[in-house]
Amino acid sequence: MSGDEKDKATVGILDAHEEFVQRFESGQARIRTLSVITIVVAFILIASYASQLLIPFTGGSRYQTVDLLNPTLIALQVVLVILTAAWLYVGVVNYLFATRTGKKIRELRALERDIEKKIVG
Repeated sequence: MSGDEKDKATVGILDAHEEFVQRFESGQARIRTLSVITIVVAFILIASYASQLLIPFTGGSRYQTVDLLNPTLIALQVVLVILTAAWLYVGVVNYLFATRTGKKIRELRALERDIEKKIVG
């Protein structure tokens, strides 16, 4: 292998490594963002459910008549359904992203091994 070929191979390895690092960094930022969204949704759901548990103790009322067609109750239920759907969406997107990232990492590792074989052999 001539010096020029070795230089080209070295540049190829460095480019592949740089691409790998960039993809990893962008993935890390995206996972961090998704994690923040998940934490916010989880906090809101926990606060909502915890408040429902505390109402009988803090309000002194043990029994409550509920109008299931009360617009406020319906709005709260819709908000909870939307938040839960958002949480599900984040989970699905995170799963798909992790799957794609794993596939790309395997592809980049295979490319890196091919480049190493060309340099060595």
